[in-house]
Amino acid sequence: MDIEGKNALVLGGYGLVGMAVCRGLLEHQPARLVVASLRREEAEAGVAELRAEYPALAERIRPAWGDILLRAEWQGGEPAVHPRQVVLGDPAKRRRLVGDILDELNDEILTSSLLYQLITGRARGLDGPAQIIVDCVNTATAVAYQNVFQTARRLEDRIARDEPTDWPEEVERLLAALYIPQLVRHMQILYEAMLRAGTQAYLKVGTSGTGGMGFNIPYTHGEEKPSRVLLSKSAVAGAQTLLTFLIGRTPGGPTIVKEVKPTAVIAWKDIGYGPIRRGGRELALFDCPISQAVSLDDPRSRSPEGEFGSKTGEILRSVYIDTGENGMFAAAEFAAITTLGQMEYVTPEEIAANIVAEIRGGATGHDVIQALDGAVMGPSYRAGILRQAALARLRQLQAKHGDNSIAFEILGPPRLSKLLYEAHLLQQECGTLAGVLERKAADLAAALEQRLGQQAALRQRILSIGIPILLPDGRRLLRGPTLKSQDAEHGWVDLTPENIRRWQERIAGLRAFLKVAAEAPAGSGVDRVYPSAASWSAEDVFDIGEVVGWLFIHEEKGRRGKA
Repeated sequence: MDIEGKNALVLGGYGLVGMAVCRGLLEHQPARLVVASLRREEAEAGVAELRAEYPALAERIRPAWGDILLRAEWQGGEPAVHPRQVVLGDPAKRRRLVGDILDELNDEILTSSLLYQLITGRARGLDGPAQIIVDCVNTATAVAYQNVFQTARRLEDRIARDEPTDWPEEVERLLAALYIPQLVRHMQILYEAMLRAGTQAYLKVGTSGTGGMGFNIPYTHGEEKPSRVLLSKSAVAGAQTLLTFLIGRTPGGPTIVKEVKPTAVIAWKDIGYGPIRRGGRELALFDCPISQAVSLDDPRSRSPEGEFGSKTGEILRSVYIDTGENGMFAAAEFAAITTLGQMEYVTPEEIAANIVAEIRGGATGHDVIQALDGAVMGPSYRAGILRQAALARLRQLQAKHGDNSIAFEILGPPRLSKLLYEAHLLQQECGTLAGVLERKAADLAAALEQRLGQQAALRQRILSIGIPILLPDGRRLLRGPTLKSQDAEHGWVDLTPENIRRWQERIAGLRAFLKVAAEAPAGSGVDRVYPSAASWSAEDVFDIGEVVGWLFIHEEKGRRGKA
């Protein structure tokens, strides 16, 4: 696609790769480029740098900032403090955060998200939705480095010592640190926001979590090798890739969905001499003269943190190479990690060139989503042929045993079982699709209630799998010990006249669809898959599984994206 004239959003835009991507996009004249970063000073510094390099496009370059895993209203606090720490320290906000992660996604949660507002153009300083999104945020690190292992260990220690503890707070902190719920909610918001914004292209700069190395990676967090935290980052990164793969398979979403996954150290942003920073803070210099040596006989001497050593009043200064999100490396560290056979490294400009090329339609060979598309096994010709044999045997056994095999509510969702049983009842009562349309809805609803009253076996099967039956008056419910759904729409067999009329509308639509298909040219351009063995125009047969499959495609918009 053309980048020229499009609104582009670069998440993680001030990072090492993000800035290289911004430069690559600006070469192609976007209508607007939003440089989004965690901190305001980063976003504004990135914009200032780009405006100086591209003065003719200066008015098109905008800053945006904040934590995209949080609500927009929670941004803009103390610059030196991560927004998440502020939220976790506030009881009301912390409880709301847990709900934002674990509750069913609703419009309030969605539209309150900073990520949603950035994509739809509703965040401060923006005036239109993003048509191109390049996501350079290391989401896997942001999620996995919340370190659920450390949080859990702290709770276990407090339980063991029977210390006074604010358990609601501790449980909320633990829930807020769970990796997969956070990632799932993040991807749900991303997808819904792109749908509403009409985003045309989404490209992710992903991570392997280990710089391309295996379980034998020498670089770790603590003495454990490999680190659980590091492997958690890889696990989250892999899960994010597969969710991105699913977005790419969803009809109606962005036309372009890709991920480039560098597997080496990304370097570099700057080489110089000066203060050394870790997590944005300068490292203080401490000393411990021989006279202040601690005894190993004292168990406190092995404590990871404590009042040890003495401040010098100075900060650590040295020669460094700045690798962006990976932090500052000393010269010897950089030499070790980039040694042939170690992580080695790749430059941000190479990554950005691949991203821009993929947006513009190039095939770089580095899109892992396309690689997955080409490598996964889909439906097969053999299975398609054998489907008919399986269905024939199932129908043979149904006839032999006088059994109606409709639904067990194991596959789910309850809506599937509800629709299958409603279709089955209509089939029993009316025989054909045309027969459903010939009856008045109220009369048909009354007839179905009478049928269920007489057929105890059918009624028992429906109730026993957790699907209740709503009677035609809309006020009485037949139910068993289990209720799989809280409303008729999602999981009750609904005998009300209103629902019968809805079925009549569906069947009228289905018959119109089949008529068009029957009159279509005789070539292979039309999917002639419904029904399997008979001519609809001649027999008007009522295959309930095929009917509900058709509904899931056309009413539920659940068509498979990749054939």
